[in-house]
Parts: sequence; structure tokens; C-alpha cells
Amino acid sequence: MSTLVLKDGRVVDGNGDRIADVVIDTDSGLIVEVGKGLGADEELDCEGLVVSPGFVDLHVHLREPGMEAAETILTGSRAAARGGFTGVVAMPNTTPSTDSVAVVEQVMAAGRKALCEVSPSAAISVGRKGEQLSPMGELVHAGVRIFTDDGNGVQDAKFMRSALEYAGGLPDDGRPVVLAQHCEVEALSKGGVMNEGEWSAKLGLGGQPAEAEDLMVMRDIALSRLTGVHVHFQHVSTAGAVAMVRAAKAGGLPVTAEATPHHFSLTDAACASFDPVFKVHPPLRTDADRAAVKAGLEDGTIDAIATDHAPHTDESKERSFDEAPPGMLGLETAFAVALEELDLPLADLLALLTNRPAAIARMTDTQGAALAAGRPANIAVLDLEHQWEVSGAAMSSIASNTPFEGRSLRGRARHTFYKGEHVLANFEVTR
Repeated sequence: MSTLVLKDGRVVDGNGDRIADVVIDTDSGLIVEVGKGLGADEELDCEGLVVSPGFVDLHVHLREPGMEAAETILTGSRAAARGGFTGVVAMPNTTPSTDSVAVVEQVMAAGRKALCEVSPSAAISVGRKGEQLSPMGELVHAGVRIFTDDGNGVQDAKFMRSALEYAGGLPDDGRPVVLAQHCEVEALSKGGVMNEGEWSAKLGLGGQPAEAEDLMVMRDIALSRLTGVHVHFQHVSTAGAVAMVRAAKAGGLPVTAEATPHHFSLTDAACASFDPVFKVHPPLRTDADRAAVKAGLEDGTIDAIATDHAPHTDESKERSFDEAPPGMLGLETAFAVALEELDLPLADLLALLTNRPAAIARMTDTQGAALAAGRPANIAVLDLEHQWEVSGAAMSSIASNTPFEGRSLRGRARHTFYKGEHVLANFEVTR
């Protein structure tokens, strides 16, 4: 057994906030012991640093298979490691769509070489077209736990009800299936490239009204009540959606929600530059919406921070605002943006990035839980005071479309351990 001790760090997890040593068996990839005065074959000085469970991202576009010019599972996992993430849920917006066991197995095979755990989601419908259910039973047996037609949203209410009822009847091994919804009524959002409001009117750009999101959130809360099946709301961006999720939870319904760093830190005013880096789906909203999303994260209405990491080639993002694809990078900047924007105790902020998303993703066997003997050594070591300037070109992703280009941020993962492997050492990936 070869061991490494993370020495004298501030350990913040579900067991509290304390100064402790964490001993890792680098051969087995497991934590050996957490306590004080511990030794090991090697030592990493963590004094002044925060030692946390590795982060979990519920919403990542790794683009493989089919769009490897923008990102691959390997390069995306490098970005994850640099962001402190040790587990990610890969979205099914691939080519072909992740709607079959063959594609799921392809993603899993590539994930075995990654610098973080890659858990593939699968499409609710074949081709994400909302017409025919994907073979959900087969996909569950292949290891899928989250289904989503992300990018489209299930438009037909009857189809969504059928999907929920089918998912609710699948074999329960203690990790029941979750249907995650991209909430957007396309009949209202069609033709819109940014939020509908003051800024879209000023800029002469087509807008997507907040009601396009609100109406589908309202519908799916009603369907969750009808079926009793868990619905997870992706990248919530409107004040109305936050309020409805809050009310649904107060009523005891099985709903959860996520929010992105860009939706709680940026507004549609950023689109005044006509820079397509600020084009995202759902769009950046008003300052009132941004404040509501922040409040939802701070009061527990919204369960998790998820990046919606969406790489695009430079060529595609250099098109006009109307023609460029929506999406932003997020993995490497998420923690620092959250630290800057959210008024939360550190333990509560870290919960939004660790145990709470891990529970939704059904990844608690390997991710998110308190650091303890016998647990997988999936760990982020965070430097809360490190000041750095965001550069898309310097990121590990193939793409460079970050909305925070040139921004000075504070706080960053200094080290990341995945299954005991030191995949990020002093801010640099090791392979």
C-alpha cells in the first residue's frame, strides 16, 4: 500500500468544518483515515487550504460522440479536474443522440480513461424528438439514472406523462430513475435568441419570454403531482420558475432543481455587446430573475449548482449573434463564481456542489459524501484566496467560449484527486 496524507487542511464536508489530515491509499483509490496527527509515505501540505469532497456536475456537454471538434470526454474531464469536479453527468445531446445502449456503452468506455467519473444520461425520447420513448428499461440496466431531452424539452404533455409513468415503474434498486427537464415551450420561444424584454427591444433581437420556461415548469410540477415521480428542473433561470419550485417543495412534491453560475451572475444586459459568447439556452435573464435564482440557491429551493458546460468551436461562436449556437464553458469557473456571488456559509455552498447534486445523480456510492475511511478518494483541495484571471485559451477544454474572459476571480481548485489519483496538482492537470 502506497499512502499520501493531505496534511492540516480545513476539511469541510457533511461531518462538519474542522482541521484534519486525510490519508489516501493511492493504490486502491480509497481514503484510509481522517483525523489528526496522521502520517503516510508522502505528505501534501494543505495548511490554509480547504479539503472537500470532489464536486459533482449534473449538467455537462462532453460532445462525444460526434462533435469532438468542440470537446471530447477526455478534454472535458481535464476541465472538470481543474474545476474541482470528480463526477459529471454527460448530457445526451450527441451525434448520434445518447438514446441507445450502444451509445451509452461508448460514452462509458471513453469515460474509463477520463480524469473524473463520467455518468451518461440518456434521452427520454428517441433522437430527443418527443415522439417515441427511448428504451428506458434497457438503458437503466446499462447504468443510466438520469433521462433528459435537454436542448429541446418534452413539448407534449401526454408524452411527458407517459414517460414519467413508465419511469416510475422501472425496477427500483435503491437508485430510482430521474427525469430531468429542459423547460421551454417552443411555441413561445421559437425565433428568440435572447431574453425577451427591454434589452431585446433595444438591440432588435428576437426574444424568448420568461413564460416559455414558466409554463413548462408549471406543467411538469402538475405531472409530478399526478404521477408521484421525481422531476428535476434543469438550469432554472426565471423568478417565476423559482417561485413555483419553492411552492411545489413546500407541498411535498418530489421535485428538484439546478441553476448555472451564468444565470446567477450575468444578465441579458451582457448581450448589448452582440458577442455570441453571451448567447445561451435558456437565455440570460433580467436582474430580477438573477436575484431570484440566487435567493433560490441561498434558501435551499434550488438543490444544486450545475454548469451546463457547453463547448463550441471558435468558428461557430464567431458567427453573428442570431446564427451562433447557444452555450458557454463552465467547469473551470463555477466554484469561483459561486464563491463571489452567493451569500452562503462555505459548508452550504459546497453542499450545492457535492452531496446534493450527487444525490440527484444517484452517484452517492462514489461521490459527494463526507470524507471517511473506506470512501473513494474523490477530493478537491481548494485555495479560497487564489486570485486568477480567466482565459478561455488557457483552459483545458478544446473550446474557449467562456463568458468570464478577462475577469479576475478569487478561489480555485489547487489539487484534485480522482480515485486516489492526483489528477490536478498545483492548478495543472497531470495527464
